[in-house]
Amino acid sequence: MSGVRRLIPFLLSLPLIVAAATSAFPQTGADTAKPLSIGLTDQILSAKLGEERKVNLYFPEGYKREDNKSYPVIYLLDGGIDEDFIHVSGIVQFDSFDWIARVPPSIVVGIVNVDRRRDMTFQTTVEGERKRNPTSGHSDKFIAFLRDELQPFIASKYHGSGPRTIIGESLGGLLATEVLLKEPSLFDKYIIVSPSIWWDNGSILNLSTDRLKSKKSPTSVYIGVGFEGLTPTETPRVQAVDANLLDEKLRKIGSSNLGVVFDYLPAEDHPTVSHQAIFNAFRLLYPAPKK
Repeated sequence: MSGVRRLIPFLLSLPLIVAAATSAFPQTGADTAKPLSIGLTDQILSAKLGEERKVNLYFPEGYKREDNKSYPVIYLLDGGIDEDFIHVSGIVQFDSFDWIARVPPSIVVGIVNVDRRRDMTFQTTVEGERKRNPTSGHSDKFIAFLRDELQPFIASKYHGSGPRTIIGESLGGLLATEVLLKEPSLFDKYIIVSPSIWWDNGSILNLSTDRLKSKKSPTSVYIGVGFEGLTPTETPRVQAVDANLLDEKLRKIGSSNLGVVFDYLPAEDHPTVSHQAIFNAFRLLYPAPKK
């Protein structure tokens, strides 16, 4: 009974508690909540891929299409809202604040995935990879989409005709590496994070570097990788070792127009490395801001 006696005063005081809480958050009778937007979503019909593709767009502070001003563009693979678009746009915004001024005001183009294995891999000779990934092996079409459709679309509609950067992680890092070696003129900066070099038993490491070597305009490459173990292939490979091999391959070119940065992040692993690596890449690839 003593417990019941203690409970009765508390229950009697509940209306006063509720009233006090309500007065702390006065009801105006109108809903003042509004949507929060950080950019746009647009679509482009791709003849190269035979489908409509969606892109998410972040614009720098003060951006106005009517100004007809040209902007640098950062092309982000895995650029869906539920992928890397929001957090990478945040890094770009942070680094382009006036008091930091590390990255010039840039447009971020997040390419939303449809079939990641199809778009980001070339043909493999490994039977197990073909069976596990039956739609894989069409990166050539996706690269043609980037070159012939998406880049001209962004340049004409959004004035994104300035210097171009590509960011790719995991299979996206494999694709960015393929573009770097096969069509290096498509981008000025390559941010390659934890690349899936293991695909097709690492055959990408056998590609020629002649096109990259003969490129006359400056090219900057960042390779970031965390502490990662074996990869899911029939022939075990260590991703950090593969990333080192890619770094060595690029450094052997010896071109004054090519700058390569290798960044090992032992505190990160495959699922966690991308955010820190991309933040580091902007710091390492862009010149120090003038004070």
